[in-house]
Formats: sequence, C-alpha cells, structure tokens
Amino acid sequence: MTFAAPAPDPRDRLDLLDVALFVRAALLANVSAAGREFGLSPAVASARIANLEHELGARLLHRTTRRISLTQDGEVFMSRAQTLLEAAAAARASVGRAQAEPQGRLRVSMPSSFGRQHVSPAIAAFLRRYPGVSVDLRLTDHIVDLVDGGVDLAIRIGALKDSSLVARRLAANRRVLCCAPAYLAEHGAPHHPSDLAAHECIVLSEQRDWSFVTPAGPVSVRVEGRLATDNGEVIRDALLDGFGIALKSMWDVAPHLKSGALVTVLDSYPLAETVAIWAVYPSRAFVPPKTLAFIEFLAERFGDPPYWDGPHWDGW
Repeated sequence: MTFAAPAPDPRDRLDLLDVALFVRAALLANVSAAGREFGLSPAVASARIANLEHELGARLLHRTTRRISLTQDGEVFMSRAQTLLEAAAAARASVGRAQAEPQGRLRVSMPSSFGRQHVSPAIAAFLRRYPGVSVDLRLTDHIVDLVDGGVDLAIRIGALKDSSLVARRLAANRRVLCCAPAYLAEHGAPHHPSDLAAHECIVLSEQRDWSFVTPAGPVSVRVEGRLATDNGEVIRDALLDGFGIALKSMWDVAPHLKSGALVTVLDSYPLAETVAIWAVYPSRAFVPPKTLAFIEFLAERFGDPPYWDGPHWDGW
C-alpha cells in the first residue's frame, strides 16, 4: 500500500527570499541595508517584508524612522527562519555548486599598512580565481561600522572586544619589542621590563601600558615617550631612524629584523597578551559565498604559522 502526500496548502508557501531578507533586516536592524545586500531598493525590500508579514498573519518588526526591532512574534519566527535558511542552503549544496559560486561586489575594510603589505599583493590572484567577484578595498586605520558603512568584511588586528560580529581567526600576530642598533649604542639596552620606564618608547594610539610575563609573575609597565601615533608606518619609520623602542608586529618588521636594521630587546620576557589577525563580518546567517571565499583565500595565503614568521620572507 502506498500513501500519497497531501496536496500543499497555498497558504503554507513562503518565499525564501522574503525569509532571508527578514533575517538580514533583523540582524542589521535596517531594512534598507538588508535590501542592498539582495540588490533591492528600500521600497521593494520593505514591501517584501510586509508581504511576508501578511502571509504569516503577524507583525514581525517594529519600525521607526531610523531602526527596526523584532516584535514578540518576530523573535519566535527568527530562530525558525534561520533554521529554515540553513536547511535550504544544505539542500542546495548537496546537489551542486552552481548556486554557491562567489558572485558580486565584496566590500572589505582593513588597517592601511597591513592591507598594503599583505592583502594588496594578493588581490589580483583572488580576482583571477573568482571571476564573478569584484572587490572594493578600503584601507583605513579607523574602526569601521560594518552595517552603517555597507562593509561585508573587515580585517582587524589585536584583541577583539565583545560585539555582535562573527570573528574568524586568520593568522597569529606575534609581536616583539624592537629598536635600531643605533638606539642601543646611544642609550643602552633594557634588561628588565621595568627598565622601559627610563627609555624613549613609541606608542600606538596612546597604548602606554605594556604587560609582560616574568618569573615573578605578570608585570605591567607604563611607558613614556614623545611620539604617539595611530599609524604603524610612522612608528616603523621612527624606529629605523634610531628613535626609541616600540612594540611591533612581525608582519610589519620581519624584513628589517632579518636585515639587521632593527633588533629585538627583552626576548626573555614574553608579552602577556596574545593577539591575532581576524576576519569579522556581521552574522552567521546567510553569509555570502564571496565573503567566505575571501576569508578562506587569505587564511590559505597567510598560512599557519604565517609566512612572515618564517626565515625566508624579506618583504614584497
């Protein structure tokens, strides 16, 4: 005996695009921003969400002139909607890759110096690998709001603050204390972290508390110096000119350490804080293939450990 499936009720049909649009609008707290991700005008995006609410017979979003928030019904539907989209994506992936090929414009933000040194040389290779993608690369030393700025992905360096963003670790960010041999010849070398208080230290964005691991326990030193800047290249230039000691990432100074233009100090006292290079993006729900492709491309290119920590890299 066989059983026929019941005929679908037209009232049970939901458009997955409307569902995906609702999820993105809720996560971004902005219907227009969600619409842009789907190539829809604000009016069309709003109309599609209104249609979804009509189909469900429930209001999902509270709307104001600037932002939106979930209603009680919206909160209930949100978790179910995300599960629905994940199931649909898994079903699509199980039968082919055509719909998952990276497509569209990818907007990426990252620190200027890191971007120029380690991402810019790789962009052409990425674009050749994914001919359906175009890249809008934004190099800035300021933290960009991904939602308000319409940015798909940001690369950030350091310890991440708690936020609603999703983070993927791309590479280790090993840091060292370094200076020019000329500085040591003139001022002598520090032998303990506490000695730094008497040295000319160059600081990044007023980060004057440097913490170390010592046999006696953690030690934090408040460093002083006449030069503070939010730009890592300014610090590197001052170091190479023999002015002061600074805390620098290996991705920035490895070639200069290899050539002897810079040398490390206090190698016996590791830094207390371990930091990394991260890719961050707004949410896990419906992450575009272009975003995932760029993250995987960079992680593969940087390597583990990253190439700048190896003995052979001498800069681009």
